[in-house]
Amino acid sequence: MISPSIPKNEKERLAAVEKYQLLETLPEEDYDNITSLVSYICDAPISLITLLDKDRNFLKSHHGVPFSESPREISFCGHAINSNDTITIIEDSRKDKRFFNNPLVTEHQAIFYAGAPLVDSNGFKLGMLCVYDNKPRKLTQEQQKALISMAKQVVNLFEQRYQNFKLQKIQDKLKSRNEDLKKFASVVSHDLKSPLANIISLTELLAYDNKDTLNKESLQYLEYLKSSSYSLRNYIDGILKFYKSDDLIIHKKETVAFDVLMHELKRITDTERNVIFNFQSDVEELTVNRAALMQILINLVTNAIKYNTKSNIIVEVDLRDTKDFYEFSVKDNADGIPQEHLDKIFELFSVVGVADRDGNVGTGIGLATVKKIISNLGGKITVSSKEGEGSLFTFTITKEML
Repeated sequence: MISPSIPKNEKERLAAVEKYQLLETLPEEDYDNITSLVSYICDAPISLITLLDKDRNFLKSHHGVPFSESPREISFCGHAINSNDTITIIEDSRKDKRFFNNPLVTEHQAIFYAGAPLVDSNGFKLGMLCVYDNKPRKLTQEQQKALISMAKQVVNLFEQRYQNFKLQKIQDKLKSRNEDLKKFASVVSHDLKSPLANIISLTELLAYDNKDTLNKESLQYLEYLKSSSYSLRNYIDGILKFYKSDDLIIHKKETVAFDVLMHELKRITDTERNVIFNFQSDVEELTVNRAALMQILINLVTNAIKYNTKSNIIVEVDLRDTKDFYEFSVKDNADGIPQEHLDKIFELFSVVGVADRDGNVGTGIGLATVKKIISNLGGKITVSSKEGEGSLFTFTITKEML
């Protein structure tokens, strides 16, 4: 018997094998389907997907034999990966000096062998897709082509597995980074909001205690300081809500009446009781992630109220139940959004530059948060608006995501 020689690029080849993290893994249906099919096509009792490890031949899939590995020094595949041929065929191993007294031949009757190499994108031969028979024989041209083609499909499965690993690492990294950002936002929120509250209180106190001694310009400066402090506080609160919006998705879905949702929405948003609400739905009840949906609606309706300088504020909320989606529309008679900003209002930190009823300019976080929540719920949001007449926001929520 002659043991297989070691390829010159063995170190790099082994690294390529290990890259796919297939060694020591359990059988998988995708690979077993291939060996079963190859066994049928080649009319062979045994079909294997092998990976050449340092000292063994690991069988990722083994059709027709009970074991999952064998010593590399006696393997047929160890010889086959040293060949430059697209397929290695040994019609009768008993006549090949490399396999004289080989246990696979003498004990397991491995007489016939045909194998196509599993070559990765960098040209490394990872192992073989092979068939065995216990008698001398040949393969037809069609069978040989099928074996070569299926070997390429095995490598495709390897590559898909590797890409999935890479994507998972990216997802884990992004998740970790997002968690760090959430922690950072929380810390910043806590550390900044306390001194901001002090600034606001002291500004109000100074203005009140010195209203008779300070001139109009000085009092105006104090008002600017207070207004800026409120804007910064709102900015901090918005950042915190944006990074915590993903947490809303973990809330379980629940069935709730549309009228109950709208009553709650009105109670939260219409604090001064000066808004005319119109609600309409073609369903009485809907099954939703209530917390996430309310966050979306509250933000849209609050904007409709804040950016409305008309004496009569009107907000309409409609719901349509389609086959796969809940489709909501929020319409208002507010001041509208300038056309040049419509394409950017859902981008984080994108601001229109228009002040609300209290003279405050938005942070560009609220609508970005709305879009993020809707995307997490499998939906989309669109907007149409005309300055001076109002806006119409339409968004969907996928029922399967609820």
